[in-house]
Amino acid sequence: MKLSIDQPCITHEGANLLIQAAIRAAESLSLPISVSVLDPAGRLKAFASMDQAPAVSHETSIKKAKTAVGFGIPTGSAWHEFIKNDPILMTGAQHLPDFILLGGGSPILHQGKLIGAIGVSGGHYEQDEKCVKAALEAFTKAGSATQA
Repeated sequence: MKLSIDQPCITHEGANLLIQAAIRAAESLSLPISVSVLDPAGRLKAFASMDQAPAVSHETSIKKAKTAVGFGIPTGSAWHEFIKNDPILMTGAQHLPDFILLGGGSPILHQGKLIGAIGVSGGHYEQDEKCVKAALEAFTKAGSATQA
């Protein structure tokens, strides 16, 4: 029996496309990274870690993706703008489980719907954000990558 789920979700192929595109971008920067792709419920869909990626980048890439999927906004500057003038939120957010403010995480949207998130870690957050941007551009260019 197959269950029907109305929430669109990134496919395995779509997740791998994102990972490969992020890795290509990282290679162009001579940067060893870890990349995580989550489904809309925050479950790990795909993961890759390049040779020589810092050990801390493994969990950090997952945290970045969890933050992005959990709130539907990219990590980094978008979050900083949201909380910078709110001392209570600025302090409290840092203590949320699986939350990280560092750039390099983004929701994945398809036809305006959240279908997952990507997190990249291994370099300075600006480098991680470049890898995320390249991955999302490749994903958009490839077209549909959801499943029912």
